[in-house]
Parts: sequence; C-alpha cells; structure tokens
Amino acid sequence: MAIRKIVMYPADILEQHCQEVKKFDRKLAKVLDDMYDTMIKYDGVGLAAPQIGLDLKIAIVDIDDESGTIEMMNPRILETAGEQTGPEGCLSFPGLYGEVTRPFYVKIEALDRLGRKFTLEAEDFLARAILHEIDHLDGILFTTKVIRYLTEQELEG
Repeated sequence: MAIRKIVMYPADILEQHCQEVKKFDRKLAKVLDDMYDTMIKYDGVGLAAPQIGLDLKIAIVDIDDESGTIEMMNPRILETAGEQTGPEGCLSFPGLYGEVTRPFYVKIEALDRLGRKFTLEAEDFLARAILHEIDHLDGILFTTKVIRYLTEQELEG
C-alpha cells in the first residue's frame, strides 16, 4: 500500500468522464488500498480515481461511521430524494470550501472490488460524500455547485 499524489485543479483529468472498470484483479485491489491510504493521509472522507490520476470509475468513501469504507466501481445513481445544503471541500482544491446543495437521500448501484453488484442507500452526510465522489467520475467538480464560498472561520464556527 502506498500514498498516491493528489492531482490538483486545473488538471484536465479532473473534468473528464472516466472509463468503466472492466478488470477486477490484484491491480484493482492495490489501487483501492492505495486510495484508502491516500484518503486517510490527507484527512479526506472520499477519494475518486481521477484525483490520483487514473481515468477509471473508482471511488471510495469513509465518513468514519458504522458504514465503514465504501468502495464503488462503476457506480450509478438509481434514486435521490430531499435536499440538504452544507459545507464541502475537496482534496484537489486544498483550503477551498463552499456551501453545496445536494439530495438528502441517494440510492446507488455499484460493483465491489470483486466485481459483485450491490445497492446502497445513504442519507445526510454519507449521501453528500457519495454524490461528491460520483460527480468526480463524471468530471463534475464541487466548485460548479457552490452557492457560497466559506472561510476557515465559518467552517470552525
């Protein structure tokens, strides 16, 4: 397992649609393990493959709750409901935070590291984190959804 370099905006890969994962092998498992280590090292709650320079539909989320680490290959949003507005940041935009409105609830379908299909329902902050990472896989950055940018003081308050 290794810490990968985080790709910073304005790198082109951050605004591209990623390719679907087709091979579920040891190489993929290593990428997932590296992504987890990288996310933890940089104190993130999610990380998408383009953020480490890979053009693949891979994302992980871990908001440090009972859900544990969620690994998603080729995720698809099946359903959303409700609305929430809250602060977001991104490892590819260090020190930048903004208020973003997203659905309160999301239901997704994805593949795990072995290529098995699963569905997952999430609400509140977990839904926000999952939707943020799925956006990355479609080349959508949180900065395109910011209602208002936040200062460090507003985040801490």
